[in-house]
Amino acid sequence: MKKISLFSLFFVLLCTQMQAQAKKWTIEECVAYALEHNITIKNTELDGKLASIDKSDARGNFLPTVNANASHSWNIGLNQNITTGLLENETTQFTSAGLNANVDIYKGLQNQNRYRRSALAVVAAQYQLTKMKDDVSLNVANAFLQILFNKENIKVQKELQASDERQLNRTQELVNAGSIPRGDLLDIKATVAADKQKVIAAENALLISKLSLAQLLQLDDFQNFDIADQDMEAKQSEVMFQTPDAIYKKALEQRVEVKLAKTNLEIAEKDIQIARGAHHPTLQGFYSFNSRISYANIPIFDSIGRAIGTRSADPFFNQFSDNKGHNFGLQVTVPILNGFNIRNNVERSKVAAERAKIALSQSQLDLERTVYTAFTDASGAFNSYQSAVVALEAREGAFNYAKERFAVGMMNSFDFNQAQTLYANAQSEVLRTKYDYIFRTKIVEFYFGIPIINQK
Repeated sequence: MKKISLFSLFFVLLCTQMQAQAKKWTIEECVAYALEHNITIKNTELDGKLASIDKSDARGNFLPTVNANASHSWNIGLNQNITTGLLENETTQFTSAGLNANVDIYKGLQNQNRYRRSALAVVAAQYQLTKMKDDVSLNVANAFLQILFNKENIKVQKELQASDERQLNRTQELVNAGSIPRGDLLDIKATVAADKQKVIAAENALLISKLSLAQLLQLDDFQNFDIADQDMEAKQSEVMFQTPDAIYKKALEQRVEVKLAKTNLEIAEKDIQIARGAHHPTLQGFYSFNSRISYANIPIFDSIGRAIGTRSADPFFNQFSDNKGHNFGLQVTVPILNGFNIRNNVERSKVAAERAKIALSQSQLDLERTVYTAFTDASGAFNSYQSAVVALEAREGAFNYAKERFAVGMMNSFDFNQAQTLYANAQSEVLRTKYDYIFRTKIVEFYFGIPIINQK
């Protein structure tokens, strides 16, 4: 039974490992996984938690501060009895207890403004987290498309290599038959060697692109990492029929970069109000309670004040009740001269607010430039893709014509290799422009409000 159990466990682990190795990630899975495991996103989430804690601190400023204290002491030698006031040479014990409470009644609205500022800081942290997730999503999508391009490019290079190897075999037969010179054979051998180098370079590019995406996903076993072969069409997006100005206005309403800058400006304005609140007088209420207990014997006096004996100390709770005291009242603090600290803090806050205004204007300008650039790049990428498709059709026709001429001996191997290389380059260019256009279109759609993870 034990052998069967061990075998079952080994079989389950083996199947699990094979399934893990066989898993092929889709772009949606990659983006979702990155959003959950990316280290930068996790750090930004922690910033949001800290902002929530700061908000809780600001809320706590409205509550009174209450502190209790208690102490028990031993006095050895000549000491004054804190209960009787007499000097006694003995060992005595004392217990004291107290309670203090303070509450801000008026503090120049600083507590209210600090709470509003902390609430804005939570919103800013949420915007920052959203921006970070958007950046990671774009990076993952770009890395995913780069892998797809490298995969298809390997197919093109391998097909070119296979075609050249077939031509090498045919050329070898023609040279053996004495139909063509041996120099053509050397040319085709050099071409096949160059093809092998291109295949190796394409495979290395694929490995590096997989490594880049695996690092974005925080995966350790990148060698077994692979993506699903998704067939993505380079069709023109409906968003591209919008004007750049319409896309910019839509992005201005939705993008978190501008919202974050606006929130930071509101935070800076709250800082000014907090700093100005220090000019106002503060009113604070306070209350304290204390009591003490002595364990020493209490002397007994006669009618003329002579000590005639001692008696045991009163019970604990009786002393606690008899010796208790209360203290409460109001305290007003009026700032008069503080070495220009308050005034300078206000001026610093004003400078910070001006910086926030500039940052808001800059974020709007950056967004406008980014949208117009993305739209222009996507339009240019689409034109480049269409031109590459037309060029490929022409190169394919030229290659087929060269192949026919080479087969009947009307073209030498050098010219044929040139035609074949141009055809292969045209195929690679179509792939490159295709995925470049797909990614740039996704950027435009992204600024128009279409999430990366939902795009097909």
